[in-house]
Amino acid sequence: MNSFLALQFTPPDVSFALIAPELIICVVGVVVMMVDAFARPNQRWVTGSISLAGLLAGAAATIWLWLSWDGASQAFNGMIVLDELRLGFTLVFLIVSALTVLISMVWVENEKLPAGEFHSLLMFATAGMMLMASGGDLVILFLGLEILSIATYVLAGFRRTDVRSNESSLKYFILGSLSSAFLLYGIALTYGATATIGGLPGTTNVAEIARRLNDAQYPPLLFAGAAMMLVGFGFKIATAPFHIWTPDVYEGAPTPVTAFMAAGPKAAGFAAFMRVFVFGFPFAAAASKTISGELHSAWVSVLVVLAIMTMTIGNIAAIVQNNVKRMLAYSSIAHAGYALVGFIAAGAASGVEQRNAAITAVTFYLLTYAVMNFGAFAVVQLIARAGDRRTEVEDYNGIGFRSPALALTLSLFLLSLLGTPLTAGFIGKILVFRAALEQGYVILVVIGVLNTAISAYYYLRLIIVMFFRERTTSWMAPPIPASIAIALVITVAGVLYLGLFPGQVINALQAKPIVTMSLR
Repeated sequence: MNSFLALQFTPPDVSFALIAPELIICVVGVVVMMVDAFARPNQRWVTGSISLAGLLAGAAATIWLWLSWDGASQAFNGMIVLDELRLGFTLVFLIVSALTVLISMVWVENEKLPAGEFHSLLMFATAGMMLMASGGDLVILFLGLEILSIATYVLAGFRRTDVRSNESSLKYFILGSLSSAFLLYGIALTYGATATIGGLPGTTNVAEIARRLNDAQYPPLLFAGAAMMLVGFGFKIATAPFHIWTPDVYEGAPTPVTAFMAAGPKAAGFAAFMRVFVFGFPFAAAASKTISGELHSAWVSVLVVLAIMTMTIGNIAAIVQNNVKRMLAYSSIAHAGYALVGFIAAGAASGVEQRNAAITAVTFYLLTYAVMNFGAFAVVQLIARAGDRRTEVEDYNGIGFRSPALALTLSLFLLSLLGTPLTAGFIGKILVFRAALEQGYVILVVIGVLNTAISAYYYLRLIIVMFFRERTTSWMAPPIPASIAIALVITVAGVLYLGLFPGQVINALQAKPIVTMSLR
């Protein structure tokens, strides 16, 4: 009873400095709405500029936290944590959102859509992603997920007069709500399971869950809770067999939104997934116990099967696609499988250094994927024109010599997605595959390499179409607006820099050890 009262009346550990990046992004979202309410129709660019400035301020606050941070810390009674998992993923989210703003500025103007609504929704989606990375409690993770999901549902159907966009939004909403229900029910079961350990009340704090599970055998109820949460997270990161929504939603959503959804929410899902399963369910630490050892083996086997299915289904389905956006959608599914290989290595690692290296590999991989994915979608948007009219593979016939800048740029991104040496994609795959090899998952890595070889077909197919197919219809190279030109320069530089000089970024991500949080 005394322990219950002590836990119930713990004084709040308030630290607004620890949530400064999230506060900045939320305030910017509100400011964008207010400015949009009073701005003139010909001042659509103002909200985009404010959003970019806010994202830069959020990045500055994140870097300040990184530089001033002297070890893992927490606030709000363990509900918000500060470690490199959070900081690394937060910078990925901010980069993704900034690139989304850059490639959407002209799109919003050409489509005559409300720019203020778009950018405010994007800011709140970014805040939701950041909460998913910083949450040390299952409730905060779910709150961040719902903030992100609701904003993304609206963004997917933002082109209101387009039936395909409406269909995309509706499908995403229905299936996303179902997956959220699975996740929430899994959280409830986990809360109930922790109440059976040590006579203490149930908890949703990730660190406290890990502490209790290290002190006792896993309750059977936790099996069901973890399974339900795996389904929920599996939907968000588009792993097979929970990927069925991805091709239709990505194809119907506006191209800038598709680029955002393929990179941002996927990375946020991985951040929350790893927070719960690597830090909350300490598989390796419990492997010495009979029941827990069986659970560890079972969950690793499940994740291995999911990774193999995701890589294989994504790549094989992409081969037969004649729509470029659907092809890139299935490609994103395959890349989720590659990232899951590093996740498996992090969950199976028995040492802190190996686990940290695997988490860094996943963070770096998702960063490289975001950069090359956004570059590819920026080119797709330019070629598709208003209304995404030209997104079929045949629309790319013979454009290589009529618009060499766009064709060569897109070729670079496709080669990086393939994992060609000297590109960011190659280094990302090397890191996740090496982490898996260190944990003994040789077969999984071999399957990953074979899937990379399969993906060469559809990536190289588009390059061949651009340079070696004759164009039978008239085509004029689209002008490249300044904002998209900036985005392309950033993404090209990112692909080359992360491919040729990845050491500095990798060392920064591993500058300080990621440690499991504990309640004060």
